[in-house]
Amino acid sequence: MKPINRILIAPLLVLQLSCSSSRIVDNSTVSASKSNKKIEVYTTAENTSLRLSLSGNFILNPTSQQTKSIHSIAIDSKKTDQTFLGIGGAITDASAEVFAKLSPKKQQEFLTAYYDKNKGIGYSLARTNIHSCDFSSESYTYIEEGDKDLKTFNIDHDKKYRIPLLKRAIETAGGNLTLFVSPWSPPAFMKDNNDILHGGVLLPEFAQSWANYYSKFIKAYEKEGIPVWGLTIQNEPMASQRWESCIYTPEAERDFLKNFLGPTLQKDGLGSKNIIIWDHNRGDMLEKRASLVFSDPEVSKYAWGIGFHWYETWNGGTPKFESVGKVHEAFPDKNLLFTEGCIEKFDASKFQFWGNAERYGINMINDFNNGTTGWTDWNILLDQNGGPNHVGNFCFAPLHADTTKDELIYTPMYYYIGHLSKFIQPGAKRISNTTSDKSLLSTSFLNTNGKTATIVMNASDKEVVYEIIIDSFKNTITIPAHAMQTLVY
Repeated sequence: MKPINRILIAPLLVLQLSCSSSRIVDNSTVSASKSNKKIEVYTTAENTSLRLSLSGNFILNPTSQQTKSIHSIAIDSKKTDQTFLGIGGAITDASAEVFAKLSPKKQQEFLTAYYDKNKGIGYSLARTNIHSCDFSSESYTYIEEGDKDLKTFNIDHDKKYRIPLLKRAIETAGGNLTLFVSPWSPPAFMKDNNDILHGGVLLPEFAQSWANYYSKFIKAYEKEGIPVWGLTIQNEPMASQRWESCIYTPEAERDFLKNFLGPTLQKDGLGSKNIIIWDHNRGDMLEKRASLVFSDPEVSKYAWGIGFHWYETWNGGTPKFESVGKVHEAFPDKNLLFTEGCIEKFDASKFQFWGNAERYGINMINDFNNGTTGWTDWNILLDQNGGPNHVGNFCFAPLHADTTKDELIYTPMYYYIGHLSKFIQPGAKRISNTTSDKSLLSTSFLNTNGKTATIVMNASDKEVVYEIIIDSFKNTITIPAHAMQTLVY
């Protein structure tokens, strides 16, 4: 795959689905035969102007001469699996600080692009950090150092940038955004290395104080009018990073949840908050975390599910999608949530590199097909340098802002995510979806309004003709090379 230098994008026009593409024809093509189910096809494709574009003429007329399909996707709406929670991204300090530098007009464009269900891609899920993470301009906590009793606790730091952005995101999303929160490290004095950075472990004498910290944070945010749906116990608990980090062995995480965090939230009237274990890479999730926690009734009662990231490929391996499926099979009553992923190693020449979008498509479709209930991207917005980040760990986001020009940069990743987030609604059920050939990736969800969304991805260099078989109906559709489609019917 070759990177492309630049794609001309008119985001709001695209997201209004104005059918401006030259590939669009009238709707008579869509319902050419009474034996066919009426389908809307939305397409994003490399080296075209198609960006979430309603593109009816990819549906082949059954009365015309056409190439015999060599691929098929069979949908069985009677066979259902997990319930869909949502798709979204993290509202970090970095995202909020960049957002604040935009003009009011560009701020509104940004909010519409992500959170408007009609004009945007309808994000319904969000994550935010409990005090600082690497995507903050500096390290900070909500207390004075050494304050074990948390008498100095306050969230004044977040009221400048992050809380205002969260409130506007919630408003744009229609007043409902499923938000979970994550800590990157306890305060330095609570750890054995006396450092908020570089790993270390939570000292036993501060376990209760740290559990109280979560409770105070949730209550403080909710007092600001920001509902908190859930929390993860620790971001990446097996990684000692040069930024905020803290190590928990499987047993340490289990014991902290069982003896401190779970009981503390119950005592403080926060027992309905959904607690997520692990929050680290796919891999040995079943063996190293899920089995230990979910098999113990006294700790499992506090755990909603398990969260995971996609960075297991850092050592040159492949994504461990099978580990997600193993947890889903072993503990079908527990939930799986993708809690973080981004394209690492920022390079401004690759804003429009299509391979980045395809990495998202591959991961999202495979995660959902293995039982994932929701999928959370990392930063929703970064600047033209992939930051700010106080340790130089610059990355990509689906949207970037060139703060020197007051411009938003829409990457192909944004559109690929939108092919799922815009058309799959919270509460949807994943339904059986079988592809005849590995050249296409696909997943399907039945929404509560009775509409089905089938997502199809073609990462090959050639267009593919495929037949979609929906119960007793079938249609023949073409997907361009390096493209994502959403079929709504």
